[in-house]
Amino acid sequence: MAKKNVYKVGPLTEGKKNIIASLIEEYDIETAEDIQDALKDLLGGTIKSMMESEMDDHLGYSKSERSSNPNYRNGSKSKHVRSSYGEFN
Repeated sequence: MAKKNVYKVGPLTEGKKNIIASLIEEYDIETAEDIQDALKDLLGGTIKSMMESEMDDHLGYSKSERSSNPNYRNGSKSKHVRSSYGEFN
């Protein structure tokens, strides 16, 4: 049986404390479930942003930019991404 890798937590710096305080305030975190919901929201937004940037790079122009390229963007569809944090739309 393979051993599971254990993530080692680094020191709690002032910057990390500020981020945590902001997250607690933004998401009104009171429980472990609230933390999971906040992480899902953050991860989902990050994945969406990364996918949009990848498409911008692939097509050579941004989402709202006009192009004479026949391979233009004409909308979007919802995507489902599954991870250990849950399913994201």
